[in-house]
Amino acid sequence: LLEIAVISDGSTDKTNAIIQDFAKQSDNIVPCIASENKGKTACLNDFVPKLKGDIILFSDANSFYDKNLIHMIIRPFADSEIGFVTGSTKYLASSEGASNHTMGIYSRLERLTKSLETRTGSCVGADGAVFAIRKALFSPLNPDDINDLVIPFHIVSKRYRGILEETVFCTEKAAGQTEEFQRQIRITNRTLRAIFNHKRLLNAFEFPLFSFKLFSHKLMKYLTPLWVLFLLITNALLAFGSGTFYKITFVLQGLFYACALIGLLQLREERKTKLINACHVFLLVNVAYLIGWFMYLKGETYTSWKPER
Repeated sequence: LLEIAVISDGSTDKTNAIIQDFAKQSDNIVPCIASENKGKTACLNDFVPKLKGDIILFSDANSFYDKNLIHMIIRPFADSEIGFVTGSTKYLASSEGASNHTMGIYSRLERLTKSLETRTGSCVGADGAVFAIRKALFSPLNPDDINDLVIPFHIVSKRYRGILEETVFCTEKAAGQTEEFQRQIRITNRTLRAIFNHKRLLNAFEFPLFSFKLFSHKLMKYLTPLWVLFLLITNALLAFGSGTFYKITFVLQGLFYACALIGLLQLREERKTKLINACHVFLLVNVAYLIGWFMYLKGETYTSWKPER
């Protein structure tokens, strides 16, 4: 009952031969080989319609699944109102020394948010490494669409629910600092494009609760750099013209940025305290958000990229 579709997105090494070799050994393995590197989203447009199953489970090449994951992520589809089910990712320290603490904070906060959203209807978006949909609800995407957000958008707009199944998770090795920074820029750019291309979902009259979730979970998050800059500038002005309270808060802000800079200079993850690492990660992520906005307003699009080897 399990069909495994392996997409090779313009691979130039021996990947295609390996996939085809496995396909010869089992009818359950379907080679989906793209002749050129055009990105995951474009490949999904090509190959998802050819799959036979009623439920499609999307994964990533660097994700590891527990043997019971498929059974657990399929169960919620017994409810006919469920259109997609997502799990979450747990990050492990990589052999290159990248810390799992960096993405662990973000991952836990994201999981908590999706859990609360699930209790009140639909969660906003999915984890691209582990989410399942009803195949009948799949709609063609633009090549530069971020598929784990736009696919859920399409499903919610068709009046189906999307939920987080808390027992479902996959594991990945944490990316290095530079790779993660570039990844956050790409995600910001593509998420903003997805939101503004689907403005209908922000209509509070048509989607009362979901529009609030989308605005607060996604749009407000990516506006954080602007609030942080506004906070620093206004606090500086107040500190030199008002009472002691604003001077104290300005000093505290200065200490925060000092910790972030110390974290930037300490290249070895094991030397960083949790406080310094948290300040460093917060600042780094928000700089990535800011660059993502700039790239979006500039008209930059992302369809494919080469991972670090």
